[in-house]
Amino acid sequence: MVNLDSFEIAILDQLQTDASLSIQEIASRVGLSQNPCWRRIRKLEEAGFIKKRVALIDREKLDRAITVYVSVRTNQHDDDWLDRFSEGVRAIPEVVEFYRMSGHVDYMLKVVVRDVAAYDGVYKRLIRLGGLSDVTSSFAMEELKYTTAIPIVDPAD
Repeated sequence: MVNLDSFEIAILDQLQTDASLSIQEIASRVGLSQNPCWRRIRKLEEAGFIKKRVALIDREKLDRAITVYVSVRTNQHDDDWLDRFSEGVRAIPEVVEFYRMSGHVDYMLKVVVRDVAAYDGVYKRLIRLGGLSDVTSSFAMEELKYTTAIPIVDPAD
């Protein structure tokens, strides 16, 4: 662990479960008074452990229930192409996650859309970026687990 004490671990755990908790509520749950709790949260933010606090939106209520995983392969591996490709992918709002991979796939994208027709629009914008040798799309049939919570303590600890 990166020099986090048990209070800081507990604070991170509380915040990633519900970032809307008040300082008073977090302090009470982790066993601190408000001022030391607030100082530790500020320290965790300044150190980059807390990147931002957001609201998680119900995708189905916004009619964005389709998740598509897109595997991309390319023969282009120079810095200029990567910069243009990365910039182009980041400009597609339906792409919610974007990774450079090891192995037989070069890039993996997670795309959230309304329906297949909406994904087809994303696909067309993606291939217009150029330099792609293979684009494979897999539609998620059912979400079996979804969490944004990062395991803070290893199970063996």
